[in-house]
Amino acid sequence: MVTGPASHAAPPTAQPPDRQSADLPPPGVSYDPPSADLFAADPVSQAATLQAVAALVAECTKCRLCEGRTNTVPGEGPADARLVVVGEGPGRVEDETGRPFVGKAGELLTKILGAIDLPRERVFICNVVKCRPPENRLPQYDEIAACLPYLHRQVELLKPKVILAMGGTAAQTLLDTRQSLGSLRNQVHRFRGIPVIVTYHPAALLRNPNWKRPTWDDVRIARRLLD
Repeated sequence: MVTGPASHAAPPTAQPPDRQSADLPPPGVSYDPPSADLFAADPVSQAATLQAVAALVAECTKCRLCEGRTNTVPGEGPADARLVVVGEGPGRVEDETGRPFVGKAGELLTKILGAIDLPRERVFICNVVKCRPPENRLPQYDEIAACLPYLHRQVELLKPKVILAMGGTAAQTLLDTRQSLGSLRNQVHRFRGIPVIVTYHPAALLRNPNWKRPTWDDVRIARRLLD
């Protein structure tokens, strides 16, 4: 395991051409939404449980993604989960079911977790945005900004031991950076003091099986941090 600044990491790994990075602001630019009072009356920070956060997500109309959704996908898992998995956004099946990481990518994630002796039921699984972006495109900056308070509150309530950021959008959002996924791998990062391990999204592994081995290496690092 290599720790330290991203500049000492291995050379960036090629990313899928259609999923390279989200529409993120330049480094150092806050994820606060453009309007300073947008969340002035927002009760997210006062939500005392994960269920309360999910109820707020279900009523959310803070960005355009609410217009085309079938269901919100706040996330699922136990309140005492030691590992939190964060993806980018719901896909078609997730939108239909209201559950994160289902379909083929979800099946692969379940297998990955099982391989490190972590049943899916013991892990909290969620996404950066809680509604499906049209045509499964990457979330845009303002959409991420609107949803980020929900993710932050979920992490605050869960107090996990490790976060596994799957895909460039999750990694760049949590770490507030535009660095590539490849340059962020093989390191232990921190989000509010919590170790963050960056790896490929299961959907990317379905497109490029060559990334399964490095993903396995990343997941094993996360497992060791849990022990």
